[in-house]
Amino acid sequence: MTTPTIHTATPALPASSSPGASRLTQSRLQKAYSIEDLRRRAARTLPRAVFDFYDGGAENERTLRANATSFDGLHIVPRYLVDVSEIDTRIDLLGRPASLPLAVAPTGAIGYGWPFGDVAIARAAGAAGIPYALPTSSTSSIERVAREAPNTRLWFQSYMLRKREFTMGLIERARNAGYEALIITIDMPTGGKRERDMRNDFGLPFRFTPRNVLDFASRPGWVLRLLRHGMPTLENMIGFVPNTVDSSTIASSVGKNYDPAFNWDDLARIRDYWPRRLIVKGIMHPLDARRAADIGCDAIIVSNHGGRQLDGAPASLQALPAIVREVGSALEVIMDGGIRRGSDVVKAMALGAKAVMVGRPMLYGVSVGGQDGAERALFLLREELIRTMRLSGLASTSEISKHILLNAGA
Repeated sequence: MTTPTIHTATPALPASSSPGASRLTQSRLQKAYSIEDLRRRAARTLPRAVFDFYDGGAENERTLRANATSFDGLHIVPRYLVDVSEIDTRIDLLGRPASLPLAVAPTGAIGYGWPFGDVAIARAAGAAGIPYALPTSSTSSIERVAREAPNTRLWFQSYMLRKREFTMGLIERARNAGYEALIITIDMPTGGKRERDMRNDFGLPFRFTPRNVLDFASRPGWVLRLLRHGMPTLENMIGFVPNTVDSSTIASSVGKNYDPAFNWDDLARIRDYWPRRLIVKGIMHPLDARRAADIGCDAIIVSNHGGRQLDGAPASLQALPAIVREVGSALEVIMDGGIRRGSDVVKAMALGAKAVMVGRPMLYGVSVGGQDGAERALFLLREELIRTMRLSGLASTSEISKHILLNAGA
């Protein structure tokens, strides 16, 4: 019997400058058999306030739950007696090859889960051969990530702030640092109401209260890492508030400065300014997808911000088919929201997504074991994707279409 071949690129990973996982942590990571296992370990590792900041959604969290449960109603009909000894997980994404139909979603404040966690996740993405999207609210700067993860395809995600000149300065920094794509997030004219944070006394500017001091003290390993490396700083935002580098003050000011006036004309001007690939994140309506295509965007991300903004919005997967029908091949459609299994990736692609983004799985992994934990999250998704494809009779991602789904129609 020959050993099955898996076609995935594995770029060399440079020596890590971020804290690594101990042997004990690595052993525990090997016993994490699913993203949910990593989630449970993150809940035991992080203070509740930090975990809930990563894990929670807006208001009643209906949209947060819908993102995950929307996959339950789709069923893959397998075909057998197909040669699946070799599985090809590669795709072309924004004009370049990716080893998997995945990209890492922009998730802010990662440094509260693991010191220099942005760099750790970027390195993990590079090792897996997929893009990493650095958020505006990262705790490692645009330049630091470009310098310390040189083998990774880097995208920069920008919010639109009232201080337009500062926002354009960030975009110019990403351009100078060689980021291949710019993501403009459009679904934050204001912040969502995240009630877990309120109940945990977790807010910005940060304040100590009897409740959260006890919460933090219950996780001594986390406290020791914080003491050793210091309070995380939103490095990209230094200078946003003059004469301060305090992360809480900066983040509070950013939160009050999302620009509700940002519109399609403004996006078109950014399209004219940015010379590389432009992606719009937060598209949920087919007509908005069409408009993004008309102004020359290269890709859109169907996303409800992980259920953290408008509670009551549909799941990203529910919005996906109508958007794909509207824009067809006019641009690339990426889906973000609720991916926890390799089978979820297949289902999203069957409904027309070119690729999917993963956010919380990476947060869970990095919070448990730094770069090793982030790599474990991607390993689990990769192995489950391969297994799902093999069990479904799909030798290549190019074979994934709506016809593999039960009652998908013609």
